[in-house]
Amino acid sequence: MEKLNEARKSKHRLTKKGEETRSRIVSAAAKLMFEKGVASTSVEDVQIEAQVSSSQIYHYFNEKRELVKAVIIYQTEKVLSTQESLVIQLDSMEALKTWRDAIVQLQNERQCRGGCPIGSLASELSDIEPDARSDLEAGFMKWENFIRKGLRAMQDRGELSTNANPDELALALLTTLQGGLLLTQVRKETLPLEVGLDSMLAHISSFII
Repeated sequence: MEKLNEARKSKHRLTKKGEETRSRIVSAAAKLMFEKGVASTSVEDVQIEAQVSSSQIYHYFNEKRELVKAVIIYQTEKVLSTQESLVIQLDSMEALKTWRDAIVQLQNERQCRGGCPIGSLASELSDIEPDARSDLEAGFMKWENFIRKGLRAMQDRGELSTNANPDELALALLTTLQGGLLLTQVRKETLPLEVGLDSMLAHISSFII
């Protein structure tokens, strides 16, 4: 049993070149699945996009389901790193407004195409892939926690009323963001996103002391 466990561990120890190849495969799969959807993206499509052989893909991923899981993790980390780069943390109304403006600007740069990378995966997979749904839920929870952390910091400093519930506000803001991104994608204009976020920020402002 120990030898079997060691063999499994060694299989997952990748060289620098192996890490780069795996990352290239996941990045290519994420791009295609965002543009075309998971169902419409084949392993062969990923192979061509990543410029690797089929044996290389199956060396890192036994089946497409494993690749999809890696894409969910990749998109979650990418989205959160983008959020964190906009502001260090969402711990002031100024930071929240900067975050709001940056999200709207990003959608304008994308010409309102694609929606949310995590949301797109969720709408396609949540009802048919229980494991993927769990991974997506965890991804959204990380995003929600990112928002909640800033709101709690405001409350701890006495800037946000004790009547405010950071948990509910964080969930409401993320829910509004997801709905706004979806309608922005459908209508090809950022107005739904702007109206939704502005309304939520106004609501949060009502708790400022």
